[in-house]
Formats: sequence, structure tokens, C-alpha cells
Amino acid sequence: MFSKIFNKLKSILGKKSVPQTTKSKKVTKSSKSTKSTKASKSSKSSKSSKGKKQEVKLILDSFTSLPGIGAKSAKAFYEAGFKSTKDIISAKDEDLLAVPGVGINLVKKLRKQK
Repeated sequence: MFSKIFNKLKSILGKKSVPQTTKSKKVTKSSKSTKSTKASKSSKSSKSSKGKKQEVKLILDSFTSLPGIGAKSAKAFYEAGFKSTKDIISAKDEDLLAVPGVGINLVKKLRKQK
């Protein structure tokens, strides 16, 4: 039984040395084709991601226009699902307090905005 396994390993290891050169050529060709498709996909996604990044930056800038909200709080509000300053101002106190980094004093400042 051991000899069968050993012979199988020998045959596998012995065959690998010859086909490796042919396999590496095939891999090189396929990697070139995937690189070009990856490049074209990334250029498409970078265009849409640039627009998305600019949109997010505008939203975060609008959040910082509210009193008591800095860059960190603005990012926390965005990640919590708020998409506009109206959403923040009209939200319930419990929803605002559920955002990390938001305390009762900030909620009071936002309530003065109503």
C-alpha cells in the first residue's frame, strides 16, 4: 500500500518538472489578459468612485455646517445612515444618541436648529 502511494508521488513529482515550462507560458498569457481586463474595469470603477467620493465629501461638508458637528461627528452621522442635514435635524433624540460620539449636549444644540 505504501509503495503504491510512493510510486504515485514519484510519478506526480517527475511529471511536474517538464510541464511547468509550458504551464508558465500559459499562465503568463492568461495573466496578461486578466491584467488588461482588470485595468479596464478599474478605470470604469474609478470614475464612479471619484463621483461617489465627491458626493460623500459634499455631504460631510454640509454636516459640518451644523453647530457642534466636526469632521469626526459628520463621518459618524454618514456611516449611521444620515444623508442630509434635514435628516439629522428631524431625527429622534434616540436615533441621534445611537450614533457613536454623539452626546446629549450635541443633541441639544441640534434641537435649537429646528
